[in-house]
Amino acid sequence: MKSYLKVILFLFIICSGCLMIKQQVLASTGDQTQAIDQSNNQILNDISLQETSEFWEQVGDDYGAYLPELENVSFRDFLQNQSALSLTDWLKAIVSFFSYEILANGKLLGTLIVLSLCSVVLQMIQNSFESKTISNVSNLVVILVLFILAMHSFEIVASYTTETVTRMQDFMLALLPLMLGLMASFGSLTAVAFFHPIIVSCMHFTVLLISYVIIPLFFISIILQMVSTLNESFQVTKLAELLKNASLTILGVALTIFLSVVSVQGVTSAIQDGVAMKTTKFVTGNFIPVVGKLFTDATDTVLSASLLLKNAVGIVGVVILIVIVLFPAVKIFVIAFIYKLTVAMLQPLGDGPILKCLDIMSKHILYLFAALLSVSFMFFLMIVIIVAASNITLMLR
Repeated sequence: MKSYLKVILFLFIICSGCLMIKQQVLASTGDQTQAIDQSNNQILNDISLQETSEFWEQVGDDYGAYLPELENVSFRDFLQNQSALSLTDWLKAIVSFFSYEILANGKLLGTLIVLSLCSVVLQMIQNSFESKTISNVSNLVVILVLFILAMHSFEIVASYTTETVTRMQDFMLALLPLMLGLMASFGSLTAVAFFHPIIVSCMHFTVLLISYVIIPLFFISIILQMVSTLNESFQVTKLAELLKNASLTILGVALTIFLSVVSVQGVTSAIQDGVAMKTTKFVTGNFIPVVGKLFTDATDTVLSASLLLKNAVGIVGVVILIVIVLFPAVKIFVIAFIYKLTVAMLQPLGDGPILKCLDIMSKHILYLFAALLSVSFMFFLMIVIIVAASNITLMLR
């Protein structure tokens, strides 16, 4: 009987000790979490959010009708709570904006259908009568009107593309000082020294590449292919294909080289900073008596707060970047869809040169759509690489 009591007493003592240790761990964890939150709020009060907040307000003013949360939540509040925008909100915004653009471009669809029908009727008249002079002149007028309308659509799409790329560049220039400043606050000096010049240079190069190389090459390719379609005696389709393929190749090579250099060199710089931080922490904690350990613990708390805030800034930056590129991309896609729909509806009446020209236009608009998505993906990867590099630095410490 006494042995049972001893066992029960022993188990009671062990359980009590475990509970006390658990309470102490929870208390220390709670204190550490509270300290990190306080440091996080202190850092938010110390840093400047003016430029990024201005972009947040501009995006809210432009697209707040489709994403009301952009107007209801400030940039600072969204940094502290990224769950304000759900996947359902994004899907509703995309569907509503797509429907609005379809209705807004209904006039373009009607104009294309009417002009194409006129061209088909004139072609039938031309084949029915021996005198073809009047029908040829009328058909030429319709073709010129369609050609001007198609070029105007391409000009609108090109302006959407350049404006969106320029706006993404301006936003990244406003976001970079904030993210790189937070990285520098926890010792990623080598990574900051690498990322700032290479990313700024790449953004300027990308804007110039899209504005002065990619879009002009696409424009010349469209004109050459349309001329070849309308005039069978003058064929330059091979040159048009060459220009189109050259523009796509230049864009792909430029993005591949940049992302390769940034990712590899960025990880290398992050590892160097992590090794340096670990060495400094070891020396400070072991060779400075009494205050060394306290100093490293306090530093860890501040670094953890900076890391959490920097990751939050990266997430919010990605959200703003998606909003900046999403709605213009939907506009471009809707215009290409209108041309594709016109060709599909009128193909039973005959596959003439007019429909071929409209199909060529829709394909080149989709090429611009793909170029815009490629550049936006590059900007998105910039933010991801910066966040990942700083996380690697703190993992190694």
